Amino acid sequence: MSLFGAGRQGMCARMTSLVMLDGRIVGPEEARVSVFDRGFLYGDSVFETIRTYGGRPFELVAHVDRLERSARRVYIDLPVAPESIAREIERVVASAANPESYIRVMITRGSGDLGLEPDEHVAPLRVVIVTPLRTPPPQAYRSGIRVVTFRTRRTVDATAAAGAKVANYLVSVLAMREAKATGAAEALVVDGDGCVVEGATSNVFALIGGRLVTPPEDAGILPGITRARLMEAARQLQLPLELRALPLEELRGAQELFVSSSIRELLPVVALDSTPIGAGVPGATTLKLLRRFRENVKKDMGLSDLPGGDPAG
Repeated sequence: MSLFGAGRQGMCARMTSLVMLDGRIVGPEEARVSVFDRGFLYGDSVFETIRTYGGRPFELVAHVDRLERSARRVYIDLPVAPESIAREIERVVASAANPESYIRVMITRGSGDLGLEPDEHVAPLRVVIVTPLRTPPPQAYRSGIRVVTFRTRRTVDATAAAGAKVANYLVSVLAMREAKATGAAEALVVDGDGCVVEGATSNVFALIGGRLVTPPEDAGILPGITRARLMEAARQLQLPLELRALPLEELRGAQELFVSSSIRELLPVVALDSTPIGAGVPGATTLKLLRRFRENVKKDMGLSDLPGGDPAG
């Protein structure tokens, strides 16, 4: 079964996908990018993934700020100001008018002559894609998911782009292929030192000795927006938090384990490769963090409830 179900918005509601190219909104069938675009040719681009709550983008400023930081790390100049990008995102979301939306924002270096050397006269391309939001089914939160480990060296490791959200996701594609082949829902990346740094599309947290542990940003991880909000929730719950390396063998003995991302929020992990985590069911601390995170979202977004209620209820 796919991790992502049909979503909880209700199948009778109107669902719309739209694309904005350099400020112009078109339907998906009209969206065209040159085959000479460096994002297509070389993965020479950066991106962000955002979701809505109550129809409004969540942590929009934080996402656009991170997009700008990623672009700066790979020497791409934003074609317009960050504030303009945020307004464009809001405009496409409003035009799509979905109950809830998935948003992908991309900045490519633009189109130019073939060859790796960037042309300083190339104009960056900005793209905003909005589609109906599909979230994991409630069962994934109630029963947890299985993950596998994937040993690799990531594309930007040991470069100035470490920590940037670049669009060259081939390593993650291969990792997810391996996960799918074993029926797992995510792959955890293990670096050359034998430490788990992050998931193919997520950040990683473990409860070890009663302390919540997650790798630090200087491990080259993507500093997730949801990761930051979960660390805030942990502090609110007075849960001891530690930023340090997570050796794989130590992780196998964790009391609890979960992954986080913008779309999935927090998903409990109940098995790592063939090893059960804790009792093999979602842990109490994990579910407490999920509920506190969602309570904070409701407060921040001024909502009385979130779509689907409590997925772990």
